[in-house]
Amino acid sequence: MAITRSQLLKELEPGLNALFGLEYDRYTNEHAEIFDTESSDRAFEEEVMLSGFGQAPVKGEGAAVSYDTAGEAWTARYTHETIALAFAITEEAIEDNLYDRLSARYTRALARSMANTKQVKAAAILNNAFNSSYKGGDGVELCGTHSTVGGGNIVNEPATPADLNETSLEQALIDISAFVDERGLKIALRGMKLIVPPALQFTAERILVSDLRVGTADNDINAMKNMGMLPQGYTVNHFLTDPDAWFVKTDAPNGLKHFVRSPIKTAMEGDFETGNVRFKSRERFSFGWSDFRAIYGSEGAA
Repeated sequence: MAITRSQLLKELEPGLNALFGLEYDRYTNEHAEIFDTESSDRAFEEEVMLSGFGQAPVKGEGAAVSYDTAGEAWTARYTHETIALAFAITEEAIEDNLYDRLSARYTRALARSMANTKQVKAAAILNNAFNSSYKGGDGVELCGTHSTVGGGNIVNEPATPADLNETSLEQALIDISAFVDERGLKIALRGMKLIVPPALQFTAERILVSDLRVGTADNDINAMKNMGMLPQGYTVNHFLTDPDAWFVKTDAPNGLKHFVRSPIKTAMEGDFETGNVRFKSRERFSFGWSDFRAIYGSEGAA
């Protein structure tokens, strides 16, 4: 349905001082702080987790060498979605407008809608991180208890959900340093960045930036800051829906990913019969994760 003059009555009145409601600033590209972006040329992308070898055993003198096997552990699939939105304006509405070009104004509104949708889609990966209905390639939610090929478990959340504070963040970094690969071998992972909703930004600032410990009268140094932990600091994502959930992004490769199948494109065309002008915006992408070791999360104590 096209936008007609009846929907733009005030915009067509002489003497109108201002039109407002479409000029708000917006939060853009917050997903880039969390996801690694790659391009895609297929309908979907798959990434396979490989398991290597276990710990090498002692070989007895004169005994045969032991053999081990390696293979595939699981497959993560990224299925691209098509996001699109359009609007049309009647020929008469454009013809009678006395002020701004309607097309320019509503095209900006279209861009805002597309950008907002992308950020919501990206944040949904973390918003559903503790929900067992949203499973990854290994059949487990992003933050939970993950079984390995070697028979052990890796837990990338605290045993008891904890609010963000100095103690819980230190424990998260300790847990991350103890992560192992699919065969139980130690891997050198570290926390790189703290991800918080707006409600926790002040807590994050105090914990990571203060020179001394927060909330104590002791004259102790801020160990995390002094040791260079979380070298990328923290980022605030305004599309996280749980006000007390927080996450730590690690330096695990092939973790949280954003595949771009088709970058955002805009198009405009006129309809010969009606004279309406139609505007469209479209893009294809997917968000997800391959290796759960890329994130550690707590849904908070509440």
